[in-house]
Amino acid sequence: MAGVMLFSGYLHAELGDDTRVRENAPSGHVPKKVLNGGSMLSFPDGKARSRPVPRRTVALTFDDGPDPRWTPRILAVLEKYDVPATFFVVGSMTARYPDTVREIIDGGNEVGVHTFTHVDLSYQSPQRVEREMAQTQLALAGAAGVNTSLFRAPYSSTPDAVDDYSWPVYRRLGTRGYTTAFVDTDSEDWRNPGVSKIVENATPEGTKGTSVLFHDSGGDRSQTVTALAAYIEKMKARGYTFTTVSDAMRLPDAHQPVSGTSLVQGRTLVAATAVAEFTMPGLVVGLTVVGVAVLGRSALMLVLARRHHRQRNSRGFRWGPEVVEPVSVIVPAYNEKECIAGTVTSLARSTHPIEIIVVDDGSTDGTPDLVESLGLRNLRVVRQENAGKAAALNTGIAHARWGIIVMMDGDTVFEPDTIHTLVQPLADPSVGAVAGNAKVGNRKTLIGAWQHIEYVMGFNLDRRMYDLLRCMPTIPGAVGAFRREALAHTGGMSEGTLAEDTDVTIALQRRGWRVVYAEHAVAWTEAPGSMRQLWRQRYRWSYGTMQALWKHRRSVLDRGPSGRFGRVGMPLVVLFQILTPLLAPLIDLFTLYAAVFIDPVKSLAAWGLVLAVQLVSTAYAFRLDREQYRYLLMLPLQQLVYRQLMYLVLIHSCVTAATGGRMRWQKLKRTGEVGALRAG
Repeated sequence: MAGVMLFSGYLHAELGDDTRVRENAPSGHVPKKVLNGGSMLSFPDGKARSRPVPRRTVALTFDDGPDPRWTPRILAVLEKYDVPATFFVVGSMTARYPDTVREIIDGGNEVGVHTFTHVDLSYQSPQRVEREMAQTQLALAGAAGVNTSLFRAPYSSTPDAVDDYSWPVYRRLGTRGYTTAFVDTDSEDWRNPGVSKIVENATPEGTKGTSVLFHDSGGDRSQTVTALAAYIEKMKARGYTFTTVSDAMRLPDAHQPVSGTSLVQGRTLVAATAVAEFTMPGLVVGLTVVGVAVLGRSALMLVLARRHHRQRNSRGFRWGPEVVEPVSVIVPAYNEKECIAGTVTSLARSTHPIEIIVVDDGSTDGTPDLVESLGLRNLRVVRQENAGKAAALNTGIAHARWGIIVMMDGDTVFEPDTIHTLVQPLADPSVGAVAGNAKVGNRKTLIGAWQHIEYVMGFNLDRRMYDLLRCMPTIPGAVGAFRREALAHTGGMSEGTLAEDTDVTIALQRRGWRVVYAEHAVAWTEAPGSMRQLWRQRYRWSYGTMQALWKHRRSVLDRGPSGRFGRVGMPLVVLFQILTPLLAPLIDLFTLYAAVFIDPVKSLAAWGLVLAVQLVSTAYAFRLDREQYRYLLMLPLQQLVYRQLMYLVLIHSCVTAATGGRMRWQKLKRTGEVGALRAG
């Protein structure tokens, strides 16, 4: 995408008006015979030679095209009056509209080089000048199979305007075989002064020959088309003949046929231009979609999050009778010796009656022995061969004694009241599961702070919205409560995807169970501490989510609760968790594109607006979660660095999914830092 946009920006470099960058520049190094000479400049044998257009002769010239709208209209006028002309074409326009260039040449006209991007060559390096000329010749080769020996510099005018800045350029190109065409009379049609004024400006004095300048691109050329017919009739009535620049100079044909490598390179340039021209509108549509999605999502989240917070925190709100029955807490563990002690110790401080079931999934680091050595009451260790997290959870469910089951990760720490708060929504018989509020515990590092922002804004604010819309996509593995009866309806935790938490959450809702969010049920989890670990975790999450969505794809066609999730929850998850993040780089790419090729101030202002929306949303999420605002200082850097990593992870996951690849559960390295901090 970046390559296409960069190429398109180069092709669409904006044309300026025909004025010099510097006015009244010195011309002491320019030969007098050039300043006082004719409008045609060549360098036979390396020496400057200036020639005027013969008397009663008009060399019609057009700059800045080809244009798909105006050039054919001008060609129609020329054909009507049987008049040839010379078109000085811009290379980028030539590459974009090759058919129009062929139409010019097939009509008996000739073409000349007007640079590739319409830049003033007088103030460019020799290397840039070479590129401008060579790329335009390549465009001509690809469009019409020819090169040309004619040249006109952008912003050039009459010979006496040649100065010490432009003279070296003309001399260098002249020694390479280019003939430069200046102007004797300028119609100034680019100003759109009116038809009669254009004709008057283009008319030479007496019977002088003239190289007259018109334009076939760069704006509305309707006055030019009308004035051209009137001008031709006027000059013919005065006895003038019309010719090309080459014929006026009595030069051989300006066009040279191209073959071999140059022809292939030219056609490649034209083909690449066609790809860019075809792709850019699609990218613009994608930018529009992602822009509307980002702003719409932010607005929707803010409105629904506020409603959710006010509803659930109102004095009269109750789920039903207080839930006081014992709860089975399942902790799947695989090589968790660094943090498992902090996890089960935090559970032992719970204010709610619980039993703790640690399911060891074939650990090799002594995790089960460490748990047993703690000597905690109401704790059992169940050992099994390594079979994966989903299997460990199902083993724990089989050993659980109570009808409410809480699941947590082996690197997570609960507050004393977390479980009691988490299970209260289950007082409502329609509620089958509850998502808790997972927070990043190790947030002191830069990467930890970035994830803290993501958890508060990207996850918990989302869950408030999904709760009210009744289409919760995921109960976090770090903190979730389930009605055992509801799990039985889904067949337990699925081992068919890498996101068993997303899979079971969707399955519960398709069975008619309601899944809600308990914002005050706080759990502290250990986020990955390195970019490598973060990549592995998010790669598994995003790929597993895609697996779960694909598994439940038929819900879109179902009726009842399953169909409701399929037609409400599924599109929202696909839009907000896959398509929007996948297209979100367009915002950054178009910001750079606009800053380089359009308007840097406006582009950065637009990007700042998007950032401001993100900041407002995040600040509100922090307010709801009673978090410290100082972390918001990390948001701009998070948008520039962290978000880009998440783009790449999602792209990686999409490629894996599209190619039918498979990935295994990847164990992350833990430090136990969160348990130590909460214990302190």
